[in-house]
Amino acid sequence: MKKSHHHLSRRQFMKSSLMVGATALLPLPSVLGANEQINLAVIGCGTMGGGHIRNFPRLDGVKVVAVSDPDLHRMDEKTQKLRQPFAKHQDFRHILDDKDVDAVVIATPNHWHSLMAIMACQAGKHVYVQKPVSHSIWEGRQMVNAARKYNRIVQAGTQHRSCPAVIEAARDIQSGKYGQVQWVHCSKLGSRESIGKSSAPLEVPAHIDYNLWAGPAPATPVMRKQFHYDWHWQWNYGDGELGNWGVHYIDDLRHLLGWNDVPETVQAVGNRFHWDDDGQTPNMIMALYEHQDVKVVLDVRNLQDLSRPGGTRGAVYLGMRGGNHIQMEKGYMQISRGGGFAYDLDGEKLKQYVGDGGGAHEQNFIDAIRSGKASDLNCEIGEGHLSTVMCHQANVAFKLGHPVTEETVQAGMRRHDDALEAFEDMSAQITGMGVDLKRNHFIMGPKITYDNAAEHFTGEYSGEANALIKLTGRPGFEIPAVDV
Repeated sequence: MKKSHHHLSRRQFMKSSLMVGATALLPLPSVLGANEQINLAVIGCGTMGGGHIRNFPRLDGVKVVAVSDPDLHRMDEKTQKLRQPFAKHQDFRHILDDKDVDAVVIATPNHWHSLMAIMACQAGKHVYVQKPVSHSIWEGRQMVNAARKYNRIVQAGTQHRSCPAVIEAARDIQSGKYGQVQWVHCSKLGSRESIGKSSAPLEVPAHIDYNLWAGPAPATPVMRKQFHYDWHWQWNYGDGELGNWGVHYIDDLRHLLGWNDVPETVQAVGNRFHWDDDGQTPNMIMALYEHQDVKVVLDVRNLQDLSRPGGTRGAVYLGMRGGNHIQMEKGYMQISRGGGFAYDLDGEKLKQYVGDGGGAHEQNFIDAIRSGKASDLNCEIGEGHLSTVMCHQANVAFKLGHPVTEETVQAGMRRHDDALEAFEDMSAQITGMGVDLKRNHFIMGPKITYDNAAEHFTGEYSGEANALIKLTGRPGFEIPAVDV
């Protein structure tokens, strides 16, 4: 592995961080007028960052003036069609030092989200941070604290919060139109391919500053065939499909039900089945949450379902490939990206909810910057943090697990009919792929309890669980504790 050609010593990084912190002592920018130009910088030039580079300049009064990525080739590729002049920086801190940049969009790998957002707030920048907004529960709270302390507009990139269908459905559910909520099934049932198995570490190309890319995560040899994107399935950098896709529907769930917190208990079961590759996160995982009187099953799958027509695209459960099934006294609702329907108890359609997946989310961020009111955001960072916490709860519960038989899982899930049925459906899908569950076991963790006020786990197994709510930052890239 090639040594970073922009190696940052601990002293250099901390000196830069101290300079950023000093910036926050200066007077903060005043509220921007309706016609005043907003200068934006995009940090991270992957799929999501490339989309932001294209989309934000289409908004009135918005200009992308700078971009940043540790990969010089990717930064060049994503910016070659931009016609207006802009700055390119391999080191994002040059952007934070630029007084002409009003706001930053963070579209980096997950492990950088919180630290980068904190540093941007300290530098007086407003922030749009992609999902999942954090890589651990503790660091997510520090990011929220930074937004409050430095009075910054910080939007979470779970764009369904700006979808008209979800907004209208949330009003109807919370008004009691369909009666009391009884239970919820939240799912993302897709199909992915294996990321392959490496026989030796990947040689990081010279045009990538690997030290800067790794940042707060371990800068260990890269054991994956593809440098970009496949980090999602390795714990040091990603949070699995839960954090990659599941967080969208988890955020919908909290939005639809009007929660201002997260569930008090969680238990998870799953594994990485069928593939023998460099991935570490489960490709099949199910979690059973309890939030006051409502039980929620989170069901995320990444394998084909060969027993069903069209199963190469993944499974179908409750008639859905993903989204939320909300069971209520007078009927149920099924809603996913783009919209859905409410049904009566006999399955007859009552109402359609038409949406666009949240196309106005970026505009909402710009509008809130102009108003100077974080309350105008559709997904203010506090909401994004809590939805991401639910992802971390399930991943923590899974990491505490050990191999068990199908019968053990069935016994544990009998306390909720939908959990038992969903597990049996998942089990049938896995065996349909040719997996022998007598040899390739499910991993199941204990039921653990979470204290919302303290943001840590309590009771039995809390010691092991709480050891996972805060990650150790690499020397020179530590995530700071932020007091408010």
